[in-house]
Amino acid sequence: MRALCERAITPLAPDLVAAHELGAPPHTAAVCVFTPFVSTARAALAGSGVGVCTVSAGFPTGAGTLDERLEQIAGARAAQADEIDVVIRRELANAGAWQALYEEVRAFRLACGPVPMKVILGSGELASSATVARAGLTSLMAGADFIKTSTGKEAVNATLPAGRAMAAAIRAYEARTGYPAGLKPAGGISTPQQARDWLALVEAELGAAWLTPARLRFGASGLLGNLVERLREL
Repeated sequence: MRALCERAITPLAPDLVAAHELGAPPHTAAVCVFTPFVSTARAALAGSGVGVCTVSAGFPTGAGTLDERLEQIAGARAAQADEIDVVIRRELANAGAWQALYEEVRAFRLACGPVPMKVILGSGELASSATVARAGLTSLMAGADFIKTSTGKEAVNATLPAGRAMAAAIRAYEARTGYPAGLKPAGGISTPQQARDWLALVEAELGAAWLTPARLRFGASGLLGNLVERLREL
């Protein structure tokens, strides 16, 4: 865990930073860990500017009773995670049970309190792009700060059509409320070209203001290693 955190703080060797004139050494926005490891990660990341995220609420399937999933969120807050990722029950979205989905995510929001909450839709398991968009909008209405494509455990993870549908939900929510929610594609993004494709999509659908860690994240641990290798080749 400490090695993972060190890599997040310093993903690029000093020679690469200098060779590419990157200025201040870059780091990841956050490290995502299971709740029992939050305290170890917090200690390892102290003062680095890298946040600690944890997964909760029945990750990755959404299984368990609502009370059990809320108890997991309470544990994440008690561990002092900087961000909490929760996962919806896909069957609610696929059944069009929007009120039930809203109430579930709203309960997650109340349990998270002031801690930023990212809601994982499991877009690869949803019936259509329209379902993805409405699940995203419902989650935003219930209090999500970010909507996230996938857990990374599904057979189909982040896809550009799902990203476009989620961007439409974010755009609609901002138009109604003025709140610029974030987007997190996760799973299956491993090459610089895939990352560029997502950056282009987000800029086209939401604007350049979304190209910041406050509004856009990649959940793609393999991407970091490939970017480092690509920089070494240049």
